[in-house]
Amino acid sequence: MHISRPSIVLLLAVSCLVGLSFPAEAQHLSPAVQQDLRQREDSLKGYSDSIVNAATPEVRFRSDSQFVRSLVRALKQPYSFYYPFDSLQTISHLYAPDSTFRIFTWQFKKDEFLYLQEGAIQMNQPDGSLKLFPLFDASMFTDKPDDSVRTRKNWIGAIYYRIIEKTWEGRNYYTLLGFDDYSETSNKKWMEVLTFNPAGEPQFGGPYFSFAGDSVHKKMQYRFNIEYKKEAATRFNYDPEMDMVVYDHLVPEGDQPQKKDTYVPDGDFEAFQWKDGHWLHIEKKLFTFKLKDGEAPTEGKILDDQGNIDETKLQESSDKNAKKKKNDKPAPAKKPGS
Repeated sequence: MHISRPSIVLLLAVSCLVGLSFPAEAQHLSPAVQQDLRQREDSLKGYSDSIVNAATPEVRFRSDSQFVRSLVRALKQPYSFYYPFDSLQTISHLYAPDSTFRIFTWQFKKDEFLYLQEGAIQMNQPDGSLKLFPLFDASMFTDKPDDSVRTRKNWIGAIYYRIIEKTWEGRNYYTLLGFDDYSETSNKKWMEVLTFNPAGEPQFGGPYFSFAGDSVHKKMQYRFNIEYKKEAATRFNYDPEMDMVVYDHLVPEGDQPQKKDTYVPDGDFEAFQWKDGHWLHIEKKLFTFKLKDGEAPTEGKILDDQGNIDETKLQESSDKNAKKKKNDKPAPAKKPGS
């Protein structure tokens, strides 16, 4: 499970830009606390960088432990909720649109085959005190992540880059879009609904993903993901103008549809639209999405105008991805604290 340094920095930079609308009540932070948090942020920046770039598992593990302890100490400062931690480029930190909480997520590289996602939800407390919910990734322990409600103790880990707030019958629903560096050959992108139970505890998932309008019947899902070839660039994001989550329709490059690490975009799209308390799936044949100029030229499609797979395009895409993988060289690892 591997994601390059430039890719993860870009992903998290986008997520942080989306989350920049942090509460206007930042004036609650006294000058002394702001100065203290700036100093703590310098240390956190070094630890977070080392989690991703350190050459050995021992150093990465130690940096991760130091980062977690240092982050908790920083968040204990009064009204720390309003401090944005903008320099932490390898840590996603998003504010909910209604400013009721923010969520930190990142990944820890155990070895070449395994990345673990980690995270924490910080609630916005009126008195400025700390209320924090650590998140524990249990995705490696389940074969069926799509049909269960989960707590913070058995969370399906992801690095979140978008929060979408919806309401239904007086209750708030926060849809999280996230990236999962799933395997050596494939990535996943997740769509997860976060709610808070009557006790105020976070709860992940539920019967929120409906395929009732599809031509082929599918049961309701509790969360949704796409899995695709490691090198493939995929769209999976919320379009505020359309008020939909839009994502690429994927097809296998070869004749083995069971191999998710061969799936790539074909130029068409699918979507989810919020309706009556759930996300209703819209199939590609029902989805009329017009790309803006320059977003994706039609000659790049893998399906021809009749809907048949263009083997030439498939081979060109495969050759291009193979060449890119060969030419891509990992950035040199930085020393801890650099």
